[in-house]
Amino acid sequence: MSRVGKAPITIPDGVKVDVANNLVTATGPKGKLAVQVHPELLVKIENGLLEIQRPNDDKHIRSLHGLTRTLVANAIEGVSKGFEKKLEIVGVGFRAEMKGTHVLLSLGYSHPIIIAPPPEITLATEGNNIIVVRGISKELVGQIAAKIRSLRKPEPYKGKGVRYLGEVVRKKAGKTAA
Repeated sequence: MSRVGKAPITIPDGVKVDVANNLVTATGPKGKLAVQVHPELLVKIENGLLEIQRPNDDKHIRSLHGLTRTLVANAIEGVSKGFEKKLEIVGVGFRAEMKGTHVLLSLGYSHPIIIAPPPEITLATEGNNIIVVRGISKELVGQIAAKIRSLRKPEPYKGKGVRYLGEVVRKKAGKTAA
């Protein structure tokens, strides 16, 4: 059996989980998220624990078992605590600043780049070189952070660009004189 799939999910205080028609809905202090569950998987809630069970050991069902459990666990954690990713801007003249809910990025291009977040995501800056992406959906937070990072990926010679906070960029040696 899947080690990830058979681990029960603890439902924290203040979070309400409903299961109806293969749709698991988690409601908490931060908001509401829903996860669609495959019709063959069974979701049970007992004593503040949520378990996902599978009827057989078909390869397709086994692969969905752990995935579904992780998606439901992320939804429950998102509505109770939320998720955040931090991005760091490295480079001379590279910076980020807030303009209302939007972030204005100066990344060495001929024009500034404006990032308008979707309604479920909040963007913030710490100083002028850290961008914080917050939200209740782990998938959406990661997607927006990856989109911002892709605007100027860290280059391997000087390490300039947008990177995740704590990301290690492997540097290459430059040209040597002959």
